[in-house]
Amino acid sequence: MTTTLQDTSPIIIAHRGASGYRPEHTLAAYELAIALGADYIEPDLVSTKDGILIARHENEISETTDVASHAEFAHLQTTKIIDGESKTGWFTEDFTLRELKTLRAKERIPQVRSQNTTYDGLFEIPTLQEIINLVKVKSGEINRPIGIYPETKHPTYFQSIGLALEAPLLATLTANGYQGANAPIFIQSFEVGNLQDLSTKTDLPLVQLLNNSGKPYDFVISGCDHTYADLVTASGLEEIAKYAKAIGIHKNLLVPRDSNGKLRRRKAACRQISPTSLVIDAHAAGLLVHVWTFRNEDCFLPLDFQGNPQGEYELFFSLGVDGVFSDYPDTAACHPTVQW
Repeated sequence: MTTTLQDTSPIIIAHRGASGYRPEHTLAAYELAIALGADYIEPDLVSTKDGILIARHENEISETTDVASHAEFAHLQTTKIIDGESKTGWFTEDFTLRELKTLRAKERIPQVRSQNTTYDGLFEIPTLQEIINLVKVKSGEINRPIGIYPETKHPTYFQSIGLALEAPLLATLTANGYQGANAPIFIQSFEVGNLQDLSTKTDLPLVQLLNNSGKPYDFVISGCDHTYADLVTASGLEEIAKYAKAIGIHKNLLVPRDSNGKLRRRKAACRQISPTSLVIDAHAAGLLVHVWTFRNEDCFLPLDFQGNPQGEYELFFSLGVDGVFSDYPDTAACHPTVQW
């Protein structure tokens, strides 16, 4: 068994809150995640028209809110190019916070989580400040610090329309006392440039997100040839360590799946899985490794762990990962290596 970088229990990051049980990115989802044992809650951040940071997985909100049923906003439906992809719907940057507060959240994947549709229409879209307020209250109530793990979504796009995310993010964090490399926060991004820029303006911990395909969108815009595959090499990780404290990786980068959806084995007849050296290489560069995303439903699990999501956690914890993003923080937290 490989140990974590700091020889401590891996952290449990509630992916968009306890999104297996409540509509994602709502105060209800974050509050439940804390009650279920999460160490950190993860808000994805986008901007309103008036420059307020709010929690939504995407700036296009037709999948996660009831905006389509609001006739007063029908004229705001439009088509935009976001990170090179054409998207049609309603976008947060076209609404003021006051307008967005009239909407209500709904379950993003009702075909998978039909039980969560019970909560459709009940919860507002929260601001970053409201999330921080919740964390402060709950940390006091349970007498343990709860961290936040915000992601800057589409930073190049938001900068291009005059609503850059980084300045209001740092201003809000500073106003709420988040200071220093040991503050209970990680700031994450799939892009590289905004993290490098943030590293010159704050000593708060930064996380480079790494997908199992493609390249950071700022690399696309700049014409840089490097891909995520280049960033996970030993030399790439050493470069990341110059500005970030951790990497947040797609779990297939650590334990690849074969074409049938099973975890890759060292030999066809061998029962032992074949992980890459990514944890070892990242730890050698001084980087923590946080892995995404763990979910209980069979449609998300490798064939090896159908009906056994606990087994998937056990595998990844045995490889020395320093944290996991989970839609079900209670399942993650029940692993015997995680101590409360």
